[in-house]
Amino acid sequence: MLLELRAENYAVMDHAVAVFGPGLNLLTGETGAGKSILIDALALLLGGKASCDVVRFGAERAVLGCVFESTPGAEEILEANGIDPEGDEILLRREIASSGKGRVFVNNQPATVGVLRLLAPELALVHAQSETLVAFDGAQRQLLLDRFAGISSEEVRAAYTQWRDRQEKIEALRGQEQDRLRLLDLWSFQSREITMAEIQNPDEDQRLEAEKRVLANSERLYTSAVAARELLYEAEVSVEALLGGALRHVEDLARFDESFRETAQQLAAAKASVEDAAAALRDFEGRVAASPERLVEIEDRLAVLERLKRKYGGTLAEVMEFAQDLAAKLEEMESRDARLAELERELAALAARYIEAAERLTADRRAAAARLAKAGQRQINDLAMQARFEVEVADAGRENPREWTASGWDRVEYRIATNPGEPLRPLTEIASGGEMSRVMLALKVSVEAGGGAGLRRGRTALPRTLIFDEIDIGIGGRAAEAVGQKLKTLSRSQQVICITHLPQIAAFADQHFLIEKIERAGRTHTGIRQMTPEERVEEIARMLSGASLTETSLRHAEQMLKASRVV
Repeated sequence: MLLELRAENYAVMDHAVAVFGPGLNLLTGETGAGKSILIDALALLLGGKASCDVVRFGAERAVLGCVFESTPGAEEILEANGIDPEGDEILLRREIASSGKGRVFVNNQPATVGVLRLLAPELALVHAQSETLVAFDGAQRQLLLDRFAGISSEEVRAAYTQWRDRQEKIEALRGQEQDRLRLLDLWSFQSREITMAEIQNPDEDQRLEAEKRVLANSERLYTSAVAARELLYEAEVSVEALLGGALRHVEDLARFDESFRETAQQLAAAKASVEDAAAALRDFEGRVAASPERLVEIEDRLAVLERLKRKYGGTLAEVMEFAQDLAAKLEEMESRDARLAELERELAALAARYIEAAERLTADRRAAAARLAKAGQRQINDLAMQARFEVEVADAGRENPREWTASGWDRVEYRIATNPGEPLRPLTEIASGGEMSRVMLALKVSVEAGGGAGLRRGRTALPRTLIFDEIDIGIGGRAAEAVGQKLKTLSRSQQVICITHLPQIAAFADQHFLIEKIERAGRTHTGIRQMTPEERVEEIARMLSGASLTETSLRHAEQMLKASRVV
């Protein structure tokens, strides 16, 4: 419900505040007083297109604001857009500068016009002179029919949600297919490269480096080993011979002096060590023979290992660990094909479930469409129109999953011919704003009168606040009274705000507001105020007789107000 509407420096309004209540809120005033300006202001607050022309002459900016009661759907929209809730109310504010720039605030937090447009269907449906702010689009047409018949789309919604979830998973897997194939090729190549290297152990490169150093200096090493062996063992004056001679002398001393026994043992150990060293050098001489072929082999092997370390890790241990990770990834990658096949089987089953539920929903809607067409035509023709009216439900998507939605695949079209002999045309092509408003009123009254099941079953409600402008164009007398009665009926379940020029309609108001122009300091000012019961009598009398009030018009106004209270 709309609780309050404010406008500052907007068009001819310097400052205007209207506090609306539940039920039927009617706005009246002299022609040209600016009644539709307020509706246009509300349209801007619900995302309408703005222009700097709306800024009052001489002002820097126009400021519009309103307060709505919050709804669960509106709170979800706020949360999705990062806007904190403000208790049970939603505050909208829009500033339009004379330069053309503007700002939007929701609950005193910066927002965008896009957020206002998202909130609009949750808060109000405006049928203004210049435009229908929230167009009577496919979703609205479908919702109206469902509410009329008390039709629930929950089964279809649940089936669609599951089907769409599987489809998104499949699309994600398929969308990654090109990347997956590239990775599969890369990982397979890397795995083969490491496997073909046949790394023996993490220390293989270190062992080969040591062998390479030996082979690369084989001639020098051989010469050194031969020279060392000769000095130690084979030369005429070798270390071994000298130690042998010294040992014989010390052993001779030890026969006479026991203190040389230990020295003899030391010399014997040294002689044995020299013999062992000479034997080791002799063995090394046999091994160190030059082998260019083995050196090339080692260098090639080390080059392979070095390349692997540069690509996959700093050490052979890290390369071997990388190979293990690749094997796990390849196994997981190959299992994706099986997962995709499983998802596709699930998708087919869920699609069949959705089709079954959507077909039942289509059948229910087609049955309800005939009833709504009959009820709607009767209500429309009560409002001074001679119209033919039909509701068509077309299956737009059984064979085309792109047309599937959470509310089914149906396209609901409302067709009307407002004059005899004219063909039926879509309701949204009606040229007259007054006719459009009356048709929408008739349809909503039809829903309230025949669609109680929708409310009793707790279905999604239409917007809480309905705003009508030019609804009384071209009617009068009994037709005007019928419009007033229908507005009153509709206002029992939803807040209704309506501009009217007819006293027959104004008499039904729960809250009656007067829009009036006042000249002050050479400037025209438009204001709005709620009238007292006495003022209402005078306003309705003025609407009956013009500017000059008479006793007859006042009595007539009192009678109209009294009669309206029994409806």
